[in-house]
Amino acid sequence: MGDRAVHSDARMTRVAAIDCGTNSIRLLVADLDAGRLTDVARRMEIVRLGQGVDRTGAFAPAALERTRAALAGYADELRALGAERVRMVATSASRDVTNREQFVEMVRQALGQEPDVVTGEEEAHLSFAGATRDLRGVDPPLLVVDIGGGSTEFILGPGEFGDGEMAQAVSVDIGCVRLTERHLHGDPPAEAEVAAAVRDARAGVARAAESVPVTTAATLVGLAGSVTTVAALALDLPAYLPDRIHHARIGYPHVAEVTEMLLGATRQERAALPAMHPGRVDVIAAGALVLRTVMEAAAAQSLVVSEHDILDGIAYSCA
Repeated sequence: MGDRAVHSDARMTRVAAIDCGTNSIRLLVADLDAGRLTDVARRMEIVRLGQGVDRTGAFAPAALERTRAALAGYADELRALGAERVRMVATSASRDVTNREQFVEMVRQALGQEPDVVTGEEEAHLSFAGATRDLRGVDPPLLVVDIGGGSTEFILGPGEFGDGEMAQAVSVDIGCVRLTERHLHGDPPAEAEVAAAVRDARAGVARAAESVPVTTAATLVGLAGSVTTVAALALDLPAYLPDRIHHARIGYPHVAEVTEMLLGATRQERAALPAMHPGRVDVIAAGALVLRTVMEAAAAQSLVVSEHDILDGIAYSCA
């Protein structure tokens, strides 16, 4: 996203954050100065680490190898860019598996350090901090919703920007990969498959609402690839343009329209959309469905989209 820093005379620290999720593994290298970040590099690889985890309870060998290869490339970049502090955070899929130690050892070999397999609450805290640090001009309280591959985090905060303060948070096991693998098998999905996914998404959001009063928020803030891709499609962008997406406000009717379009489209039709990343083609309909369900439960007429998320929160935590 470019320069987000106000430079001081104090020495900057070059930090690196790695977010290892169910669908993607992402890298941010940035200069951290007086609590502000200046991006040096951002990378993303779709590795689908959580492939089959909902069914088998374990990481597949092929998924571990894809993740290892991506991490090896990131390690080379960290050395080339001179990162002084590195933190890798692993989220939903890594919490659920029976072969976590195999994953940890793979990371140790590829990266030279172990990952932090964080709780859902810590994941929520990092997401809230990353999303709200540079967010201005919106009404509090904020409901920050991070839709991942395996889980979705709901974080309600009072809008005290700059310190990552949050009031209530919960993580529930509904995400774009998990819902796709459970329900959306047709091309396009059959009506019964969509109905089952809708029921699952609604049940997950209802569980979240038992802990976080989602209807009390004045502003809904959406994070992660499903949300930003839906925003790009709603904005009818000619390509995925982060600067146009970041802090865009998208109305519920547009989210609902995009969701219906994605659920009714074939894989080939989704792949042809100009803003679509190839790694999201088969899971984006489920991600959009979760977003639509959240907006309905929160009675939100619109949401603010953030390109800054848990990855930025991890980088801030390196201070």
